[in-house]
Amino acid sequence: MSNMDGDINLSRRLLEQFLVVAQERHFGRAAEQLGMSQPPLSQSIQRLERAVGARLLDRGPGGVRLTAAGKVFAADAQRLLDLQTAAVARAQRVAAGLEGDVRVGYVSLLSHLYLPTMLRAAAQQLPGLRVHLQHGSSGGVVDLVRTGALDLGFLRDPARLSDDLVNRVIATERIGAAVPHGHRLADSDEIDLAELRDEDFVLPDPTALPVIAEQLQLACRQSGFSPRGVAVADDLSGLFSYVAAGLCVSLLPDGLQDLAVAGVSFIPLRGHADYLDTTVYAVHRPDADPAVIRLVEMITSLRPGSL
Repeated sequence: MSNMDGDINLSRRLLEQFLVVAQERHFGRAAEQLGMSQPPLSQSIQRLERAVGARLLDRGPGGVRLTAAGKVFAADAQRLLDLQTAAVARAQRVAAGLEGDVRVGYVSLLSHLYLPTMLRAAAQQLPGLRVHLQHGSSGGVVDLVRTGALDLGFLRDPARLSDDLVNRVIATERIGAAVPHGHRLADSDEIDLAELRDEDFVLPDPTALPVIAEQLQLACRQSGFSPRGVAVADDLSGLFSYVAAGLCVSLLPDGLQDLAVAGVSFIPLRGHADYLDTTVYAVHRPDADPAVIRLVEMITSLRPGSL
């Protein structure tokens, strides 16, 4: 028996029918299990044998038995069906955002404050998702998300939220005073910002950190003084380092106190002005893959304070 035209059409239904016959070793019982009459089932198996180009079953009065070719084909047919099922399931998981790759950009100390919790939650809730991390500046991360080089970005108070990207708030922190350990105010429960009027400040670079730079200047002006800047840093880790070195004071998001870096004390500021809030955003393209949406939804659903 041979298939001369080479056209083999092995539908899932045809393979399933053959496997039931192979298991039951009887056309009548197989037909009953498949919910069909015996003649159409016999015809289907004959079509299958013609398509394969080999006799798969030996027919007899008591039933059928697999030929050597039939035994091999049955094992391979089951693997084909299993692979097909797995392929469909994986495509559905990817379409639902449960599996795939997500390229995530982040800025400054967000890697220490938020990313570990995000990665841990993703591993638990979305185990089929592979997250790839890339550090960059605020503007750089936004540009990479816009062009599609990154799927998702985490930013702290970007200077201007891009109109062509979707922006989601994932956390809001309070800005507080950061002073060196041993500073005269280090053990205070809270202070008025005016108590730092005679201190040396490390200032955020207004180009690299425009929002927090403006907040610091505004807060100091509202307290009746201009900060005496003796150093400038273009990211939060730089500001943090100057304070830890004992050289300056600064204003920093109070979430940084969770880093427990030696040499820095955080002190809450009295008052509840809105300009003392700093916000962490997630940004992505409007046409983001389902995996990106699932990841952002997972992050924003975490309880406040769990990030």
